Amino acid sequence: MPTTRRQFLSLAGGVTVIPIVTLRPAEATPAMLSSAIRNIVGEAPIRTGKVKLDIPPLVENGNTVPMTVSVTSPMTADDYVKSIHIFNEKNPQPNIGTFYLNPSCGRAQISTRIRLADTQKVVAIARL
Repeated sequence: MPTTRRQFLSLAGGVTVIPIVTLRPAEATPAMLSSAIRNIVGEAPIRTGKVKLDIPPLVENGNTVPMTVSVTSPMTADDYVKSIHIFNEKNPQPNIGTFYLNPSCGRAQISTRIRLADTQKVVAIARL
């Protein structure tokens, strides 16, 4: 006996599709921040001092936060900054960005605007 249109629609309406969604945290955790930094630097020791992160302490809108990272370096063929990596603590992804430099850049400085979900720790690391 052939299925009528009405029977088909009643059967199709009764079928429920349950999507499988992989949930990840709404914000990065301090452990995710540490893991992301270790993925970049490996076992190399992290030293402080040459990197300067300029970011306003308070902003009205977290969608466009101006940020400048500068590194004290002569930027010669023998001694230059290879990359600057920026991380945050509370956004969904801990990696904000990676910027690659070479001696012809002249100076080790990047300026950009970032999106921040909340008041949080922002970390900049330079690979020399």
